[in-house]
Amino acid sequence: MSSLQKPRNIAPIAPLPVSRGPSFARGLWRIAAADVSSGNHVRLLHDGPETFDEMLELIHSAQRSVALESYILRSDEVGERFADAMTKAAARGVDVRVLSDWIGTRGTARKFLGQMRKAGVGLRIFNPPGLRSWLGLVPRDHRKLLVVDDAIGVTGGVGIGREWLEGIAKEKRGRWRDEAIRIEGPAAGAMLQSFENMWTRVDGKERRGSHRLQQKKRPTGAHLDPATHAPALVGIIEGEPLRLRVARALQMQAIAAERSIWIASAYFTPSWAEVEALTGASRDGVDVRVLVPSRNDHPWVTMLTRRYYRRLLTNGVRVWEWKGEMMHAKTSVVDGRWVRVGSTDFNMLGVAINYELDALVEDREIGREAEERFLSDLEDSHEVTMRSRVVGS
Repeated sequence: MSSLQKPRNIAPIAPLPVSRGPSFARGLWRIAAADVSSGNHVRLLHDGPETFDEMLELIHSAQRSVALESYILRSDEVGERFADAMTKAAARGVDVRVLSDWIGTRGTARKFLGQMRKAGVGLRIFNPPGLRSWLGLVPRDHRKLLVVDDAIGVTGGVGIGREWLEGIAKEKRGRWRDEAIRIEGPAAGAMLQSFENMWTRVDGKERRGSHRLQQKKRPTGAHLDPATHAPALVGIIEGEPLRLRVARALQMQAIAAERSIWIASAYFTPSWAEVEALTGASRDGVDVRVLVPSRNDHPWVTMLTRRYYRRLLTNGVRVWEWKGEMMHAKTSVVDGRWVRVGSTDFNMLGVAINYELDALVEDREIGREAEERFLSDLEDSHEVTMRSRVVGS
């Protein structure tokens, strides 16, 4: 294996003029069933410690309700901090509900879950194995979100576990690199509705039948224009099995991109359609960059990811591998204008099988900050080139 090279030319690029078209809001509704809202206050959260502090502060200050959904829910020191905050909230009369996934709670102490239930926390576990479709093995609830008092939400890739605090590797241990986003405003209501949809699903009260395929709701934000409406514009994409909503959103952005498409993905094994969207944009002069882990908690994923390198590199897409223990973020920033933060990785499980949740933001200030963070991450990464690439097809 050849040594990977240091990144070259990773300086920011000049911003584009402000677009006056409402295509983002209308397009997101049409291809991802995500109704966009304006007037949201958005803040990016960097890594686990900052995200945990923000989430715990919101839970401690909750007055009416706490809705927490997390694929990973550990009974370690991080989980104990959250359990303590939620049981105290329940004790002061706050309606506290928690959703987690059966796979994500493997190894979690049953006593830990039982104590939360006894303290008045509503707790549901999604899709334990059983005699039903696919024996309960798929789909998974891979989402990570918190909504407090129906007004403030946090989502991203950060689960409830010590991986995001101090890492889990035996050697070269370090906390997992990740990203989350805090949203205050009407988009938090859309996040809460997504939680309610999953709560109903897990509670066994979801109606069955073909009516679920019929979209009866009309959009309320398809007309929104970033040039005239209060920032930030936010759409919440609710990933569901076979809907491919995040994949279509990426393709919409690849069509619209004029300057740059920068993606960070922990488990990057995209479909050929997604690869063609990225390589097509690159051949058309768009600066396309992909950041992935060099070491993965699922090493076989890294081997699969590296099978894409030749196709990407020969078409001008630039690829970096993060040097730390694990780069777990699921983010993208396009033209310094659109920012996606969520739980969806570009692979078949994330895009087509699991339940996911992503926030797609249109705001140039947030876009500028997201680009700065991406460039900072590249400084702690190796750039892969055709000469240094590990595996290719």
